[in-house]
Amino acid sequence: MRLTSALIDPALLDLPWSVPLEEWPADHLVALPQGISRHIVRFVKLNDTVYALKETREKIAEKEYDLLRALERIDFPAVEAVAIVTDRVDEQGEPLETVLVTRHLKFSLPYRALFSHTLRPETMNRLLDALAALVVRMHLTGFSWGDCSLSNTLFRRDAGAFAAYLVDAETGNIYPKLSEGQRSEDIEILRLNIFGECLDLQAAELLHESIDPESVVDDIVARYDRLWHEVTYEQEIQRRDARHDIEGRIRRLNELGFDVAEVAMSTVDGGVRVRPKVVDAGYHTRRLMRLTGLDAEENQARQLLNDLDTYKAESDLTDEQQAAHRWLTEVFEPVVRAVPANLRQKLEPQEIFSQIIQHKWLLSERAGRDVGMAPAVQSYLTDVLAHKPDEQAVLGVEVGALS
Repeated sequence: MRLTSALIDPALLDLPWSVPLEEWPADHLVALPQGISRHIVRFVKLNDTVYALKETREKIAEKEYDLLRALERIDFPAVEAVAIVTDRVDEQGEPLETVLVTRHLKFSLPYRALFSHTLRPETMNRLLDALAALVVRMHLTGFSWGDCSLSNTLFRRDAGAFAAYLVDAETGNIYPKLSEGQRSEDIEILRLNIFGECLDLQAAELLHESIDPESVVDDIVARYDRLWHEVTYEQEIQRRDARHDIEGRIRRLNELGFDVAEVAMSTVDGGVRVRPKVVDAGYHTRRLMRLTGLDAEENQARQLLNDLDTYKAESDLTDEQQAAHRWLTEVFEPVVRAVPANLRQKLEPQEIFSQIIQHKWLLSERAGRDVGMAPAVQSYLTDVLAHKPDEQAVLGVEVGALS
């Protein structure tokens, strides 16, 4: 057996690699919701880390490992490749398939698992928006997926919205830029895969009767088309309105979850042609990490930074680093410590803090004044968090309905 990894967990070496994944004993495995796969996939938990193991051919595993590592280098939302296990043989010396090891994304669930439960319309809208944004970001990077489906996409909460992640990259390819034909082919595959999965769930009576498969795929493609247009189209504006219109375009892109790296402008008769250069959302995530060391989703980071900036203004602090340190030790960490041990598996700390900020705002609106952080924390823990299902404890636990 040969294990290739950029950062190896020694505990991986103790797994029964001489046994086909399909025959691994239950005491090595954890139960997690998963989509349909053409390969045998199993989950194992080692030292509080959950890994996904997939048996496949060596060349396919090597290609997917390299692609996932490349996506990681450009901060694309995808699972993390950990290792490839090759040269496996069973006890009789017969060769076994190669295994690709990826790190399971904490607090995440496959889209297919969500569609098997009752979804409120607003929840469905947020999920479809996240999926459309993932595909747009993918195409902007020059990545052609070739197998977008509900089974190959994970979601996790992001401050009231959802963030989507790519799981399976074995059919993908990275190019300097995608042609219109490559983009269209990817969207057609998406349409066929998701329509087929919805029909499959419908036949098994797992799809809620309010969800129409054809409407779902049409809606995803329509959202993708609108977002792609907003992100890429060239806008001609009058020179006198240039500043205001450019700022408006950038604001709309930020609201859609994209950052603007630069704006390309060229003069035309009587005006200016504008095309923003869009990059993956991540400004707030990077700024929060730089200031506090906290790793959060983009919407979570935006809310935490808003609270930090408010704290900085109220404290009359001019040094950003000093304000961030004091906010972290005087505001964020005390709130996280206030969560009882039996409730800490409900949500990750950044999401809890983000939801407390929203809860405090709602309480203050009702009271007509600022109610303060301490009462808001206690109210949230008692009235909201205590009644939520454990998102981290999805290991072997039935997934409840999402709100």
